[in-house]
Amino acid sequence: IAANVRQFYDRKESYRIYHGSTNSTRQSRLNRSRVIDTSKLKHILNVDTVAKAVLVEPNVPMDSLVEATLQYGLVPPVVMEFPGITVGGGFSGTAGESSSFRYGFFERTVNWIQIVLADGKIVKASKTNMPDLFHGAASSFGTLGVITLLELQLVEAAAYVELTYHPVQSVSEAVKKVEDLTADSTVDYLDGILYSKDHGVICAGRKTNTLKGGVHVQQFTRAADPWFYIHVQRSVAKGRGPITEAVPLVDYLFRYDRGGFWVGKYAFRYFVTPFNRITRWILDYFIHTLRPIRIDSGSTPGVMDPTHGNQAKVQTTSVQPVTPGVDPESIRIGRTVDHTDVAVPYSAAEEFVEYLEADFTHYPLWVCPLKQAGQADISTEGVVAERPAPHAPEMLMNFGVWGPGPKGRQQFVDMNRRLERKVDSLGGKKWLYAQAYYTEEEFWTIHNRRDYDALRTKYHATHLPSIYDKVKVDVAAEQQAINALWTTWLLALCWSLWPLSGIYGVLMATIGGDYLLPRKPALLVKSNRDE
Repeated sequence: IAANVRQFYDRKESYRIYHGSTNSTRQSRLNRSRVIDTSKLKHILNVDTVAKAVLVEPNVPMDSLVEATLQYGLVPPVVMEFPGITVGGGFSGTAGESSSFRYGFFERTVNWIQIVLADGKIVKASKTNMPDLFHGAASSFGTLGVITLLELQLVEAAAYVELTYHPVQSVSEAVKKVEDLTADSTVDYLDGILYSKDHGVICAGRKTNTLKGGVHVQQFTRAADPWFYIHVQRSVAKGRGPITEAVPLVDYLFRYDRGGFWVGKYAFRYFVTPFNRITRWILDYFIHTLRPIRIDSGSTPGVMDPTHGNQAKVQTTSVQPVTPGVDPESIRIGRTVDHTDVAVPYSAAEEFVEYLEADFTHYPLWVCPLKQAGQADISTEGVVAERPAPHAPEMLMNFGVWGPGPKGRQQFVDMNRRLERKVDSLGGKKWLYAQAYYTEEEFWTIHNRRDYDALRTKYHATHLPSIYDKVKVDVAAEQQAINALWTTWLLALCWSLWPLSGIYGVLMATIGGDYLLPRKPALLVKSNRDE
């Protein structure tokens, strides 16, 4: 990898990093002749049970990482809730999960990284060694170099998560319940689902090895199990008080996998298929986030992956242009399914939900409290995950905004532009795993360009694409590509016809050409106990 990076540096050519898969909802811009292939970096090298740390390569997915560390009674403090999200994606992207009210973003739990700088030099960076690079690489989307190794913190695991569902009747009540449960030191996991602005559920989890009498054990990973969000809604409908049940730890960590939170239901609607327990069981193969179905005029990933933190599925196989200078992925511009995570201060949560009800109109919404600084005195910071301002609130409320948008491309873009402006006006942030519709000037008024550019200069990365280059949507260029050639126009027209793009998505999920990372990485799990 270092030798290949050096060749690009000598030619002052940019490159893209090919992981074998991705969990970003941005369109792929890969070109096979300008790619650094890191897809083989998928090994777990060592588990240190004394230091409670794991040495891992960046393409190890969450399910394999959890499987390996559980052998030693340990688990990562922050586990992304889709099993295919990788360690490198969680660090280089932005990942906040239901334990982030305690630990902050996923990158806050990384001790150090090994990175190939843009000039081919291999270095190790941590909070004490090259801290500017370590902090800057977090949420930098690979624009400072290629991460090849990470050491992650681990915490004690347990057999179950004792999960309590607290019904709430307003956004303000939901925020108050989150604050109360945050103050309870026994709570290990905390998130919630808003089914409407006056009906929601806050889910509080506590790790335990002991089942209390009368507590039901509920699973969510088998084909016959209920989808989590449906089960929660039905559970609290039986009464007004809190409901408690025990969920096996792995089932809890990946409880949103089947159905991609709830966005999978839109696939049933797209194909005019009944949405019930039987059809969900029959189609279970297709409704895991590891089997993304991209439908609705070529949305990436269509309806199957809202992924927060960095992450949903993008096709990385079709990288050769069908017409000179035209990327086939860019032609499928009828993208009308919105997958966005944003975070706002608690004080702005109610206003933000009112805005979403008027402009977005779809429920459920995912809510997840995020501790910006994490637990360390010196927390990671980067162009996206900067250190909070001195008087900024310590906690933010993340909202998962996932569902169909306007059918027209321009209307869809306009809705996203309004969302970005609203979040900014409320003092919030939009995470960049999804596409960004900011102008370049707007983007760099939100993020710290001065320090970011200084890092890129210091570490010889100015010839690489910037974060803005990687996340921006160039609507004008899309339309220009459509207008340039009649073949391009015809292809765009075909993708807009129901159900062609949906059938294509099912085909890709069936043959596995979309999710190229092998599901079982080579596990060379070595423990200090072995020594």
